[in-house]
Order: sequence, then structure tokens, then C-alpha cells
Amino acid sequence: MDPLVLSRIQFGANISFHILFPAITIALGWVLLFFKLRYNASGDSAWMRAYFTWVKVFALSFAMGVVSGVTMSFQFGTNWPGYMETVGNIAGPLLAYEVLTAFFLEAAFLGIMLFGFRRVSNRIHTLATVLVAGGTTVSAFWIIALNSWMQTPAGFEMRDGKAHALDWWAVIFNPSMPYRLVHMLLASGLTVSFLIAGLSALRYLYGDRSESMWKALRTGVFTAAILIPIQIFAGDQHGLNTLAHQPQKIAAMEANWNTGPNVPLVLFALPDEAAKENKFELAVPDGASLVLRHSVSGVVPGLNDYPGNHPPVFPVFWGFRIMVGTGILMLVVSWSAAYFLKRRHGLPKPLALIMVPMALSGWLATLAGWYTTEIGRQPWLVTGVLKTADAVGPVAGSHVALTLAVYLILYVLLLIAYLGVLVHLALKAAKDGDTSPLPGAMNAALSQQAAEE
Repeated sequence: MDPLVLSRIQFGANISFHILFPAITIALGWVLLFFKLRYNASGDSAWMRAYFTWVKVFALSFAMGVVSGVTMSFQFGTNWPGYMETVGNIAGPLLAYEVLTAFFLEAAFLGIMLFGFRRVSNRIHTLATVLVAGGTTVSAFWIIALNSWMQTPAGFEMRDGKAHALDWWAVIFNPSMPYRLVHMLLASGLTVSFLIAGLSALRYLYGDRSESMWKALRTGVFTAAILIPIQIFAGDQHGLNTLAHQPQKIAAMEANWNTGPNVPLVLFALPDEAAKENKFELAVPDGASLVLRHSVSGVVPGLNDYPGNHPPVFPVFWGFRIMVGTGILMLVVSWSAAYFLKRRHGLPKPLALIMVPMALSGWLATLAGWYTTEIGRQPWLVTGVLKTADAVGPVAGSHVALTLAVYLILYVLLLIAYLGVLVHLALKAAKDGDTSPLPGAMNAALSQQAAEE
């Protein structure tokens, strides 16, 4: 058993599990702030009912993200010691900044969001929500800065085989960082929008017609309908940036073997790296040149220009298509739901049934995009600086295989439990509606705080 392959699979499994939860918390904090501000402005307790339902989801997701993130950090030392030995002078401070400026902020004020509503003033509770929402975004900023630097490193020099920062501004705001940050923030917004819309649709199917359900449903649907076209544009700009700085990744995404003009847009194919061709190809003539160069005669890079220095084609090609396909489905579903909510003030049952599994569509698109990005960087761990094979530690393959099996079993069980809790919360909210008291006699607190304002 090859320890390099197994270590890559193990880290990939860990980060795949971990990213599911920041993809929720980054945007959900801002949605909670929206609910709170709407309550402050209107005094309508339905907004706070929506807040109390979804702050539980935020807390659970935050806890899951923290635990899986800690496990991932240990792997830097156990499986990938060459990474920190080579680029630790860059990666270490960026990770530390994330903890110091964001993690503590989220952890400290999340307690006030959860338990302080009756113990602090409404203004303090709102401020805590602002700080937690801001903390999630700051956390994303530092993590994306590090990941982007690994993709397009800048602002450093190598001394005795170790990276040293020369310009921290250039390190942080490296050429791909702004595009990746915007793309990730929008991805989180869509993930949360569809999660809220999907679980609200589940409540709708169970007969819940409460005001809190309608407010959450409309928030999820209309936010998704607005964000998805913006994400399509941001994704296009990100692709052009990738073309400029990582052309071999674009070549793999398009399964294009020969550099040249009039390159077709391949919709379906089974890339064959041994034969350097695509099997069963279905393509739109000149499409890739038009999309990437905005001209049918535009030159698109080919994989044959990068022998031994391009990523595996099949997973990158299909990861990109799964992401795009999911995005198109998101567009259709969110706009359809927005139309019915705006014009018909309700949802057809078939559409509601579709929206329930679409609650996880953001996860699917995020994972597909993440695989495209990370596998597309291979064979490099840090582009042009450190190859993946040079960073793996001297761990026996059998040991990695054992821990990988334990990880996978644990992650499957945790994921099932997490989804079970989400469904339980949705069904409990559907059962309670707007008729039962809020937890902890908060009806009185709501009335008191509304009077104070």
C-alpha cells in the first residue's frame, strides 16, 4: 500500500468532511444577523423563532467544523511534515492569524447568541451576532489566503530550501486570492440558502404554514435566486484568472490535449490519459475558445504542453462539470421557487419535493469545486515550490490505511447523526409552528425587549 496515495486519500477525506461545516457557518452567521435585524425593525416574533431554530444549526455546524479542523491540523505533522518544514514560515502565521482574529471571536460570542438572549440587552445580543458573523468571514479570509498562496505563491523567497516571506501583502493578496475568496463566500451563501429553503420545504410538506416557516423559506429562496447568477459571473472571472496562472489546470478541466484555436467545449467524455484522447466525446464546436478567450479563434492550452506536470484529467474534468451542472440546477430551482412564492404565494408539491434533497446541493457543488481546485494543483502541493510526493512523511502504509478506515467510519456516522439532527429540528419546528411558547419562556423576553427598543 503506497503511503503517499493513502495519505492523500486520508487528508482528502478529512478536508472533505471539514469543509461541509464552514460552508454553512460562513454565511449562516449573516443570515442569523438578517433575522435579528428584521426582528429589531418589526418586533415580529416570527423572525426570532426563525433565529432560534437556525442558531442551533449554526452551533452544531460550528462544533463539527472545529473538531474536524483540529484533526486535520494534526495531519500536517503526522502525514505531511515536509509541508511545514518547507513553507511553515508562510503557513504557520496565516493559520495563527485565523485562530487569533476569528476563531476566538466566534467561540466567545456564540455563547451569547445561544444562551444570552434573556441575560443581556437586545443591543448586546445583536452585537454578538454581528461579531460572530464577522468572525466567520474573517476566518474564511485567512484560510483562503493560505490556500490561494499554495495555488499561486507570491511575495516570498527560498533560502536553504525553506520559504521566507518578503512581502506579506503580496503573500496574502496573491494573484488568485480575491477570486477564490469571492467564489467561496458566494458558495457558502448558496449552500446556506438551499439548506434553509430545503428544510423549510420539508416543513411545508408536513403542513407547516407558520409565519416563521414562510420567512425562512422566502429568505432561502430569494437569496439563492439572487446569488446564483452572481456566482456564475464570479466563477467565470475565477476561471480566467486560473487560465492566466494555472493553464494546465484549465487544460485538464476542459480535457483539451493540444494547444490551439477553435477548441470545442466538451460536455461529456471519458478522458484517456494513456492514449491522450477523449472517448465518447460530446462537444460544442469552438465553445471552449469562446468561453475562455471570448473568441472562437482564441487559443486554449493543451495538456500535451505539460508532460508530467499536469493534474490527473478524469477527476478534474468531471469535478468541474458536476459543479457547473449543480449550479445550473440551482438556478432553475431557485428561480422557479421564487416565481411561485412571488406570484402564487405558495409552492407546488412537486417543486417542494425537489427542494428537499436540494438542501444538500450546496455541499455537492462545494465539494466538486474543491476537488477541481485541489486535484487540479497536482503534482504540486505548493505550485512550483513543493511537490506533494516530497512532503509526505515516513509513515507505513498499513498505519495510514488503518487510521483512514477509522476516519471514514467515524465521518459516516457523524454525518448521519448531523443530518438526522437537522431533520429533527425541521420537523420539530413544523410541529410547533408559531403557536407554542418559545424555549425558556422567551415570549416574555421578546415582549420586554421589544418594549425596551
